[in-house]
Amino acid sequence: MTSTAAGMPEGGQEGGAPLVRLERHGDGGHVLEIVLDRPAALNAVSTAMAAALVRVTREVAHDDRVRCVVVSSSQDRAFCVGADLKERHTLTDAELVRQRPGNRAAYGGILALPVPAVAAVEGFALGGGFELALACDLVVAGQGAIVGLPEVSVGVIPGGGGTQLLTRRIGWSKAASLIFTARRIGAGEAFALGCVDEVVATGTARARALELAATIAEHSPVGLRQAKRAMRLGSDLYLEAGLEIEDNCWRQAAFSGDRAEGVAAFAEKRRPRWPGR
Repeated sequence: MTSTAAGMPEGGQEGGAPLVRLERHGDGGHVLEIVLDRPAALNAVSTAMAAALVRVTREVAHDDRVRCVVVSSSQDRAFCVGADLKERHTLTDAELVRQRPGNRAAYGGILALPVPAVAAVEGFALGGGFELALACDLVVAGQGAIVGLPEVSVGVIPGGGGTQLLTRRIGWSKAASLIFTARRIGAGEAFALGCVDEVVATGTARARALELAATIAEHSPVGLRQAKRAMRLGSDLYLEAGLEIEDNCWRQAAFSGDRAEGVAAFAEKRRPRWPGR
């Protein structure tokens, strides 16, 4: 396992510690873990942390070795409690406007990852923290996790994709109930509503997410990327348009080295050695 870090916008650190770390897992290094690491603030997303997330997600997106990403926290008390309201309280309207593109890019960076992404949620995942999890493709939550989008209680709305991602996940009325009431819910209710995909014993979400990511990473890099692309681009279109996107992505995979290797490995009864192209 190897590790790198991202910190302040100019490349420094906050309080001598990194804000976001990358850890690579597995023999081939095909699973990359994005670790939110601002424990004193329960991973509240400050301007500096948003910049770190932008830089890290860009790095991950251009890493051809990566087949699956896990987004986790360095501590179990919170995955992420959302925006840094202490910092926000000090900002003028003009400064808030200048901050907004960086924040959008941070959440958008997780959403735009070209490979499957799994969130490992322990403790609080509120506001922007829950939005970071929703930007992933799968969400594994510890039994003690608490999630919610409470933004209307402080005079704003979910602005990291929450109004769109939660609605697409669980439907209009269920999302409206959670967003309009600013209600926090436990892992069991979140699973029942479809907000999270799997609930495990408290303290084991990261291990389960890494296990799931390792299983995903056994498969074709080209296939994984094209499957995610087809699903992301086609899910909100009318059926015929979605099928055209699927066909284009199928062609990208079907005439790749991965497809040739996959068929050969099946015929020869061996594990495939994916070329990833």
